[in-house]
Amino acid sequence: MLALQKAPTSSVLAAATRNVCSVSRSVIRCRAQQEQQQDTMSGVVFEPMVAAKAELVTVGKVDQATTSFARANFHPECEAALNEQINIEYNVSYIYHALFAYFDRDNVALPGLAKFFKDGSLEERSHAEMLMEYQNQRGGRVVLKNILMPEMEFNHAEKGEALYAMELALSLEKLNFAKLRELHAVAAKHEDAPMTDFVEGGLLAEQVEAVKKVSEYVSQLRRVGKGLGVFQFDRSLA
Repeated sequence: MLALQKAPTSSVLAAATRNVCSVSRSVIRCRAQQEQQQDTMSGVVFEPMVAAKAELVTVGKVDQATTSFARANFHPECEAALNEQINIEYNVSYIYHALFAYFDRDNVALPGLAKFFKDGSLEERSHAEMLMEYQNQRGGRVVLKNILMPEMEFNHAEKGEALYAMELALSLEKLNFAKLRELHAVAAKHEDAPMTDFVEGGLLAEQVEAVKKVSEYVSQLRRVGKGLGVFQFDRSLA
């Protein structure tokens, strides 16, 4: 006859239960350690709802009539510097427009130079508008300032009007380049990476090209004198 096995005693069952619980706790502890190691390795523990609470409170307090919702990490000095550059671009545009009007006169009649300065005026205005759009994009406020009345007579007894006007244009382009570098410095000072990228990619590179181009025109006009040479140079711009 087969021997009957004895049923496990309560002490045996208790010991087995303790063993199972111990194994379960070890597994849970091991998984927790693995997750902690993963967090330590990545260095990122992101809880979006917790992280967004502070900003959510700020957004809730924004007065829509006076403050932009888009403003984020945008220093007031950067905002003021953008408005200053907008004014510079408009002033240069205004001077170039005056030069266009001068060379378009019937008693000056240099259409190539008139076109060159008209295009320059429109370009500087487009730069001002680009800066205004960026100001709005960052949540700043555009503040337009006064534009000074430019000279309207550009004839020069020694140099002639063409060379004098082009030397004036070169000085303005160099001034604008210096002001753009100051704008870039303000953005760098406040560690505003988007603004430094905007100034570098959208304005500074183009300004370097403009300085080179006008410098070449000054050199050419110094060679040709004030007579027929200016007429031929003007035709090359038309």
